[in-house]
Amino acid sequence: MTMKKERTFAEYKSEAEAWITLASGEYYPDILLDACRLYEPVLVEFGRLLKASHSSTNFFTSIMETRNQWMRTQLCRVFKKYVSPQTPVEMLKRKTDTTKICTQFGDAFRNIVEVQQKFNSRPIPDESLCAVLWEYKDRGKKGYDLTERLFDVLRSQHGDLVVMGPERAGKDILLGKVFKNYPRPDRPVDFVIYDGKQVLAIGLARYDSDRGGAQEDDRTGQYREVAQEFFGYVDQCETQSIKLIYVNDGPGLLLGSMWNDYSYLEEQWPNRVKVVTLRMVPDRIKASWLRS
Repeated sequence: MTMKKERTFAEYKSEAEAWITLASGEYYPDILLDACRLYEPVLVEFGRLLKASHSSTNFFTSIMETRNQWMRTQLCRVFKKYVSPQTPVEMLKRKTDTTKICTQFGDAFRNIVEVQQKFNSRPIPDESLCAVLWEYKDRGKKGYDLTERLFDVLRSQHGDLVVMGPERAGKDILLGKVFKNYPRPDRPVDFVIYDGKQVLAIGLARYDSDRGGAQEDDRTGQYREVAQEFFGYVDQCETQSIKLIYVNDGPGLLLGSMWNDYSYLEEQWPNRVKVVTLRMVPDRIKASWLRS
């Protein structure tokens, strides 16, 4: 009997919409009531600290002294909007970078008097700002949902194998902990599939709500770099059977050349790399391929 040839990722493109998973979203302005309820205390605290500050750098320092981490993060986001839009928000959230930020960006902080005037011109709660902050609330949640469901699918399909990795929030697996003398030991991956102690595959999982242009090139470029680095290592170690899986999902896959770029990744490393959406996992991530 002739075996049916498995489709490549490229061959799914003509019906791509049927193979992506759409995460549920929230409607505007329905979110405003909850957003205002959640962030009103943040704006009240922001106003209190602002009123007591004699300069914008002093104001930032007082924000960074806030003990509650969640509150401090939200205050930093409001600070970025009102005082320093050019400062990376990830830097703002690190308490240890307080002096560094004041030195590097302090000269460009908006004057404290103008900040007070602008802030006092807005209502409390400020619906517009609360809606903006609400957008941050579930950032990353779709990715966490994807990996959790991915683990469920893999474990139900491959009950004799072990799938390791953070199912939602948590530390990524570092390849230096998985492979001896890995060239970049801090290289993170989202999951590793084991058969006993033997590694069968490593994988990255991402959900793209939307993506295009430079972001699109950045993602596929990173994936290509990971593949080159990883297979360069495993070929040296003569463990060529280890596979690399990219799980990508979401409507962002339908934008620009992303589907073609991912298809090219498979073509560069045939039978060693597979790009799949969540719905493709049962059909494409077979035990026979993992062990081949």
